[in-house]
Amino acid sequence: MDILLILTYASTCIVVFKVFKIPLTKWTVPTAVLGGVLLIGALIFTMNYNHPYSEVSRSYFATVPVVPQVSGQVIEVTEQVNQLLEKGDVLLKLDPVPFKAKVDEYEAQLREARSDLRRAKKLVVKNLIARRELDRAKLKVDELTPRLRKAKWDLENTIVHAPARGFVSQVAVRPGVMAVSLPLKPVMVFIPLEERIVVGWFRQNSLLRLKTGYEAEITFDGIPGEVFSAKVRHVLPAMAEGQFPASGSLIDGSTLANRVPGRIGVNLLIDDPDFTQYQSKVPGGAFGQAAIYSDHMHHVAVMRKILLRMASWMNYLFPFH
Repeated sequence: MDILLILTYASTCIVVFKVFKIPLTKWTVPTAVLGGVLLIGALIFTMNYNHPYSEVSRSYFATVPVVPQVSGQVIEVTEQVNQLLEKGDVLLKLDPVPFKAKVDEYEAQLREARSDLRRAKKLVVKNLIARRELDRAKLKVDELTPRLRKAKWDLENTIVHAPARGFVSQVAVRPGVMAVSLPLKPVMVFIPLEERIVVGWFRQNSLLRLKTGYEAEITFDGIPGEVFSAKVRHVLPAMAEGQFPASGSLIDGSTLANRVPGRIGVNLLIDDPDFTQYQSKVPGGAFGQAAIYSDHMHHVAVMRKILLRMASWMNYLFPFH
């Protein structure tokens, strides 16, 4: 942004010197340079503080790691990769044979235990066996019932379903792979179809000009020449650089001395109706630039808007950030 402003001023000076045939002397050139330093310096300071700009903005999206509830060999994987899936659609199937065998085993044992229980009830009525034998038969049925329920649950979970409306991408799992029921080893990543989160990362010296409701604009590298209106939804109340997880160590200054200051995250809501036609062309994780227009120094905001549009047009050639 600052480079664009300097180049604009330099171009203007060249045109003025050429058109008005101003001689290049030891007075005119230093005057133009010094005037540019003062003018551009004042404009940049006023603009950057009152209408902050972020050259690091991104579209974020949530992901759901797909971890099967049981471990087994994959026998089938969905072919609908990068296509819209409905909640409940099949993502993959595991070999059900060992799980079906366990269900059959418990069903057979439970049938036998229930038969023994019925026989024991009849014998107790006739005083042919002790009461404890009936209690033992009941206990056996009570033990096998939840085991059978768990075995059926395992069998049902050999089929992994989509947890919501969305899609899977970059699927590497194939039939024959051993899927393990471990949270740290998902077999694929599911991306729910929901509103994308656009966050601009702003410098901390602009904190007083980052408020909910302020107008904003954003442009994406993948859509050169287009600038979309937005609003500040909210300012994130914490930065990753200041976090400390629970551990057995205390924080000291030496561990943080070389850390970067960190930037403030601002959640932006794109409310531009023209963005609808481009929404499908903006993938999750798309990179861009954003500017926020505060209620202070309105006349300087025009310059920020012009520079943001110039940066957007520069994206036709290369990302300008």
